[in-house]
Amino acid sequence: MQTHTPTRVRISWPSGHLTATLDDTPTTQALSKALPLVSTARTWGDEVYFDTGVSVSRETDARQVVEPGTVVFWVDGDALALPFGPTPISRDDECRLASPCNVLGRVDGDPQLLATVRGGDPIRVEPVDD
Repeated sequence: MQTHTPTRVRISWPSGHLTATLDDTPTTQALSKALPLVSTARTWGDEVYFDTGVSVSRETDARQVVEPGTVVFWVDGDALALPFGPTPISRDDECRLASPCNVLGRVDGDPQLLATVRGGDPIRVEPVDD
């Protein structure tokens, strides 16, 4: 059986960048084939999301409430979503997504860096060569 190593990606925008480590999931594999990708950032509360042009099915372990810094794929919007704090539908301090999303992995380091992304910023996702 072939084992896959986690996929690392760099996410960059005009005022910053971070890396994320993605688990080997069907969604990650589909997304990896589309890299590098450039999109336009949108924000929803303390969440950054953007179109990927990738369309996948909801996975069985899709979740609506995740930890800050979790990298998720919003199936209903074909978008990568990066929650780092409460959204307009959160209860208390939780990261509550618009609908259940496929969980892909985690941001490396401090997810609060995402607070510097502005709606309309160009955002780029590319593989990181280890």
